[in-house]
Amino acid sequence: MKIFTSAQIRELDKYTIEHEPIKSIDLMERAAKALTQAITEVWDNSTPVIIFAGPGNNGGDALAVGRMLIDKGYDVRTYLFNISGHLSDECNINKNLLIERRPKSFIEVIQEFEPPQLDSNMLIIDGLFGSGLNKPLAGGFASLVKYINASKAKIVSIDVPSGLMTEDNTYNVRANIIRANLTLTLQHKKLSFLFPENQQYIGQLKVLDIRLSQEGIQKIDSNYTVIEENDIRKRLLPRDPFAHKGKMGNALIIAGSYGMGGASVLATKACMRVGAGKVTTHTPKRNSMLLQISVPEAIIDFDREETTFSEAVDTEDFNAVGIGPGLGKSEQTGIAVIAQLRRTQCPVVIDADAINVLANHRAWLQQLPKGVIMTPHPKEFDRLEGHCSDSFERLMKARELAERLQAYILLKGHHTSLCLPDGHIMFNSTGNAGMATAGSGDVLTGIITGLLARGYKREDACIVGMYLHGLSGDIAARELGEESVIASDLIQYLPYAFKRLKD
Repeated sequence: MKIFTSAQIRELDKYTIEHEPIKSIDLMERAAKALTQAITEVWDNSTPVIIFAGPGNNGGDALAVGRMLIDKGYDVRTYLFNISGHLSDECNINKNLLIERRPKSFIEVIQEFEPPQLDSNMLIIDGLFGSGLNKPLAGGFASLVKYINASKAKIVSIDVPSGLMTEDNTYNVRANIIRANLTLTLQHKKLSFLFPENQQYIGQLKVLDIRLSQEGIQKIDSNYTVIEENDIRKRLLPRDPFAHKGKMGNALIIAGSYGMGGASVLATKACMRVGAGKVTTHTPKRNSMLLQISVPEAIIDFDREETTFSEAVDTEDFNAVGIGPGLGKSEQTGIAVIAQLRRTQCPVVIDADAINVLANHRAWLQQLPKGVIMTPHPKEFDRLEGHCSDSFERLMKARELAERLQAYILLKGHHTSLCLPDGHIMFNSTGNAGMATAGSGDVLTGIITGLLARGYKREDACIVGMYLHGLSGDIAARELGEESVIASDLIQYLPYAFKRLKD
């Protein structure tokens, strides 16, 4: 599913109007019907409704919803803010239609505004500003937003919570954004909805299909995509019935300083669970017993040092390498990491402490091979590229880094994002809060490394890998509850994730 910018949303609306064809006011009516249906499914007509509408098309949507709710027997009071004395054509039409229905409960605010009493039994419909907003709210609108947020009433926002911009909120005034309980967004999610710091404004999110032109959706190019299940099914490689382990890929995992041996166990097990034919784990000697018992299927290659990774490994016989989980950040390990990356010719996944090593020696980034895959969590990325004030800034920096290094940068989070070398960004749609547990990232490293060894192209290994990782977490959470999920559960439920995709 594509994610469009605010400019592209307007372009898609225009395309739909011209090619369906349909009048703009009729398209607004279609949207209002979908919004009204979603609202009436949650609140019955015993709920008093207060509508705050702005002068643009978001306000027009709100006015149309108000009229439809009145027709269904709801007690509706509407406040239309026309401070500039100019309404959009569609907003003006819906204003007049609403006045015809219930003139006494309609107030047009031109100068003075006397705010209504907002009680906990009320429903507020926020239709002040939608996806076209391009600057922070200020003045009277900022005061109104604060007044609404201070109430105990439930809030439903139309399309976008007023004050929230659809992409970049780095310099927004966050006190001046509506905190909705439910956001009813039209046709597609907005980019800003995917960032964790904006969840507090969105509440529950529901995407409403208002039947915008599918041809237009296909024709308009987008730099942002949300990965869905059918996208993954098309990328899965078949398994040859006559295959043997030598044909199913040979992976190398370099992980685990002494005391962090569990990271090497998790990465190794995950690598095997996605179908790699053979997995070799290079680790310090003191992790010997742990690995031999925990993963008897793996081949163990010991470092010459007792407790740290200290020397690069020959990778000529391997199809993919994963490096970083639990390695530690000693200077000796750092030198071994860059030596390993220089000599590795096959696809490589860089995670955890291998990323931290690069953050401490940023000049080494220029020595990375093209097509390298990096899987940082937000703090690791900030160490690498400098502090980021919010997720949008971090994402833009990650995209720039992916383009500059011709790398695949996979930013881990609730909506894990994959920045491709061509500048495109793909968001994962699986995963849950139960996966916020130590070792989850080690599992992801093992999954992607195993898929690479199997023969998946880098892009496909990243996309399939992050989806499988999240899907196994979702299945684990359903079975165990989010609170009880641990990283090894993700490996345990990987087979069920594969089965779901193949069934």
